[in-house]
Amino acid sequence: MKDFFISYTRADKAWAEWIAWQLEKADYSLIIQAWDFHAGSNFVLEMQRAATEARRTVAVLSPHFLNAIYTQPEWAAAFADDPTGTDRKLLPVCIEKCELKGMLKAIVYIDLVGKNNSDACDFLLHEIDKALTDARGKPATEPAFPATISASRPEPRFPGSLPPVWKVPFLRNPNFTGREQILADLHTTLAAGKNAAVTQPQAIHGLGGIGKTQIALEYAHRHKNEYACICWLNAEEPQVLAGEIAELAHWFDLPEKDTREQDAKIDAVLRWFGSAQSWLLIFDNVEKADAVRPFVPQGGAGHVILTSRSPNWRGLAQPLSVEVLDRDESVAFLRQRSGCDDEKGAHEVAEALGDLPLALEQAAAYMEASALDFSAYLKLFTGQRKRLLKKGQPPDYPETVATAWEMAFLQLKNENKAAIELLNLCAFLAPQDIPLELFTAAGDKLPASLQKKVADPLAWQETLALLRRYALIDLQDNHLNCHRLVQAVTRDRLPEKKYATIAEKAVELVNAVFPSDTDPLDYRSWPDCERLLPHGLSVTDHAARHGLQLTETATLQNQMALFLQSQARYAAAELLYRRALKIDEKVRGFEHEAVAIRLNNLANLLQDKGDLIAAEPLYRRALAIDENALGQDHPDVAIDLNNLAGLLRAKGDLTAAEPLYRRALEIGEKTLGPDHPKIALRLNNLAGLLRAKGELTAAEPLYRRALEIGEKTLGPDHPKVALRLNNLAGLLQDKGDLNAAEPLYRRALEIDEKALGQDHPDVAIDLNNLAGLLQDKGDLTTVEPLYRRALEIVNEKLGADHPSTQTVQRNLQSLLGKIKGGK
Repeated sequence: MKDFFISYTRADKAWAEWIAWQLEKADYSLIIQAWDFHAGSNFVLEMQRAATEARRTVAVLSPHFLNAIYTQPEWAAAFADDPTGTDRKLLPVCIEKCELKGMLKAIVYIDLVGKNNSDACDFLLHEIDKALTDARGKPATEPAFPATISASRPEPRFPGSLPPVWKVPFLRNPNFTGREQILADLHTTLAAGKNAAVTQPQAIHGLGGIGKTQIALEYAHRHKNEYACICWLNAEEPQVLAGEIAELAHWFDLPEKDTREQDAKIDAVLRWFGSAQSWLLIFDNVEKADAVRPFVPQGGAGHVILTSRSPNWRGLAQPLSVEVLDRDESVAFLRQRSGCDDEKGAHEVAEALGDLPLALEQAAAYMEASALDFSAYLKLFTGQRKRLLKKGQPPDYPETVATAWEMAFLQLKNENKAAIELLNLCAFLAPQDIPLELFTAAGDKLPASLQKKVADPLAWQETLALLRRYALIDLQDNHLNCHRLVQAVTRDRLPEKKYATIAEKAVELVNAVFPSDTDPLDYRSWPDCERLLPHGLSVTDHAARHGLQLTETATLQNQMALFLQSQARYAAAELLYRRALKIDEKVRGFEHEAVAIRLNNLANLLQDKGDLIAAEPLYRRALAIDENALGQDHPDVAIDLNNLAGLLRAKGDLTAAEPLYRRALEIGEKTLGPDHPKIALRLNNLAGLLRAKGELTAAEPLYRRALEIGEKTLGPDHPKVALRLNNLAGLLQDKGDLNAAEPLYRRALEIDEKALGQDHPDVAIDLNNLAGLLQDKGDLTTVEPLYRRALEIVNEKLGADHPSTQTVQRNLQSLLGKIKGGK
């Protein structure tokens, strides 16, 4: 005979295994389904064998256990054998707060709720001993690890404790109900490939509001004991997804974590997944398979889950379709969430709402906030539904959803108009991680009613709490989340004129906090840019979809593009630059100075990409606009002259470039003063041209003055200082002073690696320069790895046809030829 049979429901498997482990560790024998039932056996007969062969039944009590069907006969059989509890046949162990009813209510249970691992273990064994012998007390020390336990099975983590890496932005939903079958199917399918190199990802798909995200979230919480790493990624916007993948380098403490080059971080993270074990990666709200395909790990012993409204996942994932809740699940949820125990009323409300989880949640929240029972809510719902249906069917979601939210909107309008205004603004932002500072720092950009609430900390908190009470937002730390379906309903109910007004306000909000007065190469602003990027993309996209041509949109797109360009994300940056240019040309006119700024930035990007032919006419057009609008000696004209001269120099036309550089320097010194950072840029550029012409003696003092200004105004570790160091070192190398040049090259490399990352194109330039100097010194053994690392960077970042790539390639081939010739 075994000592115990562990009775539990699937949702509490982690707890059951932990309890079983502690009991076996204390030298008890037991039967537990997870360890002792095998494929091919008859489940009912196995349960019968377990119940008859075990002296006692340990019931793992939780709301899931009490609502499950198959656990009832298990504890009932033990209760029938010992109705008075004299022989302790039934030993309930409570692992989650729940309300006991009927016969179970009379049995004293072992309460583990709220205890940590060590305390729960001690208390469990102490209470078990008391129940069985009434003599055995708590042991003085923890029992030694039993030699009979197989070392092949690791001790389960304490249920409720998180994996070492837990990047999940949502708390567990205490009202999650049902979905047992799809959770079981999901676990079975994922576990089927556990020993394979790659486990096929699972795509959960269904219409908006069906509960896809909640299913993935519940799965993560239920099975967290099975993983050492669980990471949740917002996959709705590709640019945001790339940033979230890169951020994992910090979570995994990878060597590349401080790299500023995003692609290098992503590569490192994917390599980590490819070699690691026991991880779960969740891509939430994927629009298309191609958007996540580059980020699905190849290799490794982990699992991938995707949630999406699309059913088209063959080839990348095994799709699992999510339907509406079963009626019994809907009824159970409504009764639990609302606190109303009227089963018939809950059934009627569930039927009216079509068993859609998000609509059920909103209805229950409304009932709780308004102190309504099911019949009263249903009466209001029916009346409101008839009025809404007269306006036509909503485009992207069931009309039951629109009806449920319309009721909440009307109630909010009566209670707190500012709450409606806040929700309207949130509807145009990205759904997750909306910073509260967007509103608290907005000042007079907010609608008057909301501005007044934000200015009063207590009223502001009450406004947020009201929206949360009606299940319209979720608050976490210093940000809020708003379900994308709530956002869609909110936008769709806005009249066209109001829509345009709110869309414009939303752009202004993000514009006000997105870094704009700092150098895009200043990496200190990059975290803020990355955090605000999804909201900037969202508000500008909504404005574009509605045909709004806003100068604020162009400004925000320009700033986002500057950030993306600094990260070498050229394709995304170019798209935003072109959109900003198109808006300003239409709204401000083709000859406006703002258009010149857009042209300069786009041309600079094209030059970075090596497309000099496309960049030149943009630079020339920007110069003509500023000369006509601002005058011949304006500082902006100096910028245009400098940019155009740089392009001409890159094309090899030094004669045409020199007078432009000299004119730009003259204007700058006259208008900005001799020690302004922009003067350093002009000096550096003119010195570079003189060096290219062979006028080294004239160039050196210009380089040294530029370096001195840069160190003084930007600090000694700024990337622009690295540029000045590189240039001065190059001149010294040309003069033959190799010993003086080498420490400057090395310092430049150190600055750029720290500030920009190991795989930034500027680092490749540093490597190429240092390699060339070492080659001139005859140190051929250390040169080849530098050239190869530089070539790898520029090949990946700039492409094989970029001039920088071709330069490094030629340098490497020349070196290899010399090495071969030397041998």
